[in-house]
Amino acid sequence: MKVLIAYASRHGSTAGIAERIAAELAAAGLEAEAMRTEDVHDVEQYDAFVVGAAAYMFHWMKDATRFVKRHKAVLASRPLWLFSSGPLGTDTVDAEGRDVLESSRPKEFEELSSALHPREERVFFGAWDPDAAPVGAAEHLMKLVPAGAQALPAGDFRDWASIDAWARTIAAELE
Repeated sequence: MKVLIAYASRHGSTAGIAERIAAELAAAGLEAEAMRTEDVHDVEQYDAFVVGAAAYMFHWMKDATRFVKRHKAVLASRPLWLFSSGPLGTDTVDAEGRDVLESSRPKEFEELSSALHPREERVFFGAWDPDAAPVGAAEHLMKLVPAGAQALPAGDFRDWASIDAWARTIAAELE
């Protein structure tokens, strides 16, 4: 079985998650490859899909949304899982007592889930390096404000054990 892990990543954190999922699926005996959504041209050759993207301000990256909409018919007809990365820090509950991963669900997931019927969707913690070159207007502005760079917790908050477990669950469902 051939599985595509398509992803949109701004600074590489989500790419790392996609590559980790591909490695776990390959270790389980599946043919798996991680590719940036903009580099994928032929989805017909794949038997299953995992599609993920970084989320900023509760929105999935536009490259991932465009990819899913462009290939909607094929994705809806085959096993599909969606993921997002983005929340930063170690707090699992927000100021209002909500689960951070649940409250960080990208707004696009509602529409995508009803149209594509993924088997599961997940939100994972992300990573942020304040010394990384800014991408996009919002990051440039944040760098200009003295307290902007310190507004977000810096570090790698990805939960590799959770990501690996999820990938193994996907592999088990596909075997």
